[in-house]
Amino acid sequence: EGIAQSGRYHDEYAEQLTNLFAQQNGLKPEYVQPYAGSSQPVAYSVLAFCGPDKGVVMGTPGYESAAFTAKTFSAPVAEVPLTKEGAHDVRAMVAASANPGMYYIANPNNPTGTVTSRADIEWLLANKPKGAVLVLDEAYIHFSETTPCLDLAVADKDIIVLRTFSKLYGMAGARLGVVIARPDLLQRVNDKGGFTFCPVPAMKAGIASLNDAQVIAKRKKINADARHETLAWLAAKGYEFTASQANCFMIETKRPTKTVIDAM
Repeated sequence: EGIAQSGRYHDEYAEQLTNLFAQQNGLKPEYVQPYAGSSQPVAYSVLAFCGPDKGVVMGTPGYESAAFTAKTFSAPVAEVPLTKEGAHDVRAMVAASANPGMYYIANPNNPTGTVTSRADIEWLLANKPKGAVLVLDEAYIHFSETTPCLDLAVADKDIIVLRTFSKLYGMAGARLGVVIARPDLLQRVNDKGGFTFCPVPAMKAGIASLNDAQVIAKRKKINADARHETLAWLAAKGYEFTASQANCFMIETKRPTKTVIDAM
């Protein structure tokens, strides 16, 4: 149906998606904005809150999108190593920049699959410099046992939460995501993107996904079973790997990575 209707704009599907997501997550609709995935709002957040005198602070290894955008207009990037457990070192992140515009945390993290505790996220929000925002990317949240943070946006904290249908919902190429933040922060992000519109088939699929009460638990179990089996095999072979709660992890290959890529 979505493919057949994709010759028209059908703004009503964006409204339906917004209202459904808001209702299911205890949000006001004005706190929710659909996007064509989450890569766009990451870039727009950097444009909105950073500049040559206000940088991005992020963990490493981590998802590089915010750093790529920052470097296109000479905004400084401070990359802070993860803790030995693979969490974001929020205290080191606050200490890393005297004038940050934005902190970026993916939770669970890409590519390690490791999580940062809710307590650490709350600490960062309480101790960051005034005017800086936290962009919390929850792309992999459905795979994990960690606590989501949409309620921090409801509480009007300086936080922008990103969700995507690319991962557990399996819609990476269809392009659909949601940004959650208090309206003034959402407006600043939207102002950098101008008119935003999502593909009609993606919006229809997103609505269908949210209406499927079984899909999250079912796919979470499929992923967890495969992850546990894989990591148990690696452990039995003596390999070291990150304590992933997502659908990705990092491994010490004990050889040049390129040779592993070629072999696979």
